[in-house]
Amino acid sequence: MDRFDRLREEIMGYFLYPGLYPYDNNQAERDIRMMKVREKISGTFRSEEHGEGFCGIRSIISSGRKQGRAILEVLAELISSPAVLGHRLAQGPE
Repeated sequence: MDRFDRLREEIMGYFLYPGLYPYDNNQAERDIRMMKVREKISGTFRSEEHGEGFCGIRSIISSGRKQGRAILEVLAELISSPAVLGHRLAQGPE
C-alpha cells in the first residue's frame, strides 16, 4: 500500500474537511507573532524589565485563550490575585 493512501486523512485533511483543521498547526509560531509585531512597530523595549513584563502578560493572555477563558476576567484576576491565577492557569480549564 502506498504511503499517500495510508495517510490520506492526515495529508489531505485540510482540504477534505474545511474549517476542521487550522491553516497551519504551528501554535508556537502564533504565540510569538505578537512579540514580532511589537518589535517591528517600536523597534525595542526601553529596558529588559519592560520586555519581560510584556512577555509575561502575553503568556497569561495566551494561556487564558487556549483554556477558553474570558481575557478581561483573566486580567482582572491577575491584578487582584496573581498567585491564584497562576495556579489556576497551571491546572488547565475548569
